Amino acid sequence: MNRGQELTHLFRQEGLTPAVADLFRRIVYDWYVPQRRELPWRETFDPYAILVSEIMLQQTQVERVREKYATFLAEFPDLRALAAAPLERVLAAWQGLGYNRRAVNLKRCAEAVVASLGGEVPADPNELVRLPGIGTYTSRAVVVFAFNTPLPFIETNIRSVYIHHFFADQSGIHDRDLMPLIEQTLDRDNPREWYYALMDYGSHLKRLHGNPSRRSSHHTRQTPFKGSNREVRSRILRAVLENPGISRDALEKAVGASSEIVGKNLEQLAAEGFIVSRGPGYRIL
Repeated sequence: MNRGQELTHLFRQEGLTPAVADLFRRIVYDWYVPQRRELPWRETFDPYAILVSEIMLQQTQVERVREKYATFLAEFPDLRALAAAPLERVLAAWQGLGYNRRAVNLKRCAEAVVASLGGEVPADPNELVRLPGIGTYTSRAVVVFAFNTPLPFIETNIRSVYIHHFFADQSGIHDRDLMPLIEQTLDRDNPREWYYALMDYGSHLKRLHGNPSRRSSHHTRQTPFKGSNREVRSRILRAVLENPGISRDALEKAVGASSEIVGKNLEQLAAEGFIVSRGPGYRIL
């Protein structure tokens, strides 16, 4: 019986005792210490830089974020620079990351922090979660990674670890079943490093065993980008960024979609604060 099997057996027999929690942490750390991923956002405690990384990492692969992170911070080195920048510049710097609404929300978040919070990212997750585009996970992750505050939170790789070790051969597992375990096994002396360890170990488990998170009741498959409406939106924004004032006819040719589809997306993008129609053409708002 290996240590993972021993952990699962003990948990089934005894529940989450201090000894079981300690064994779990040792399994995670023993794998993580020699395997730790070197990522630029892990080398800083700057709350703004960490906030940028967390927004970028939403639904985007780590390697793609690694490529864009440094250049984005070089162009917008702090909240005040981001808040003052034209949306057109922010969206241009965001190109390649997808889900452009995140860039708009990040800029709005920066504007709100500068206007109402003295330009400093708050250390209280209850304040952070009230900002544009900041959900429960992001608010807690930023506070943990920037201030090393011990708070429970969950994301896909963390979910995979707990399902793999504590819910073997079970499906339909709800996060409410996982959160007490996450809280009780939390390394309160160094939560920042503990969550990095969980995330890296969870990524490893996905490669080794498939994706344990598929057995979660929260699991949803991400729809392919190619041929999706997300691709149409992305092409529209790219065309407007590259050709400010571009006409509707030129947009339809650049995007390669029907007039009806382009028109529907133009309405949505305008309503969401991305673009504006000025005269015969379209520009970033």
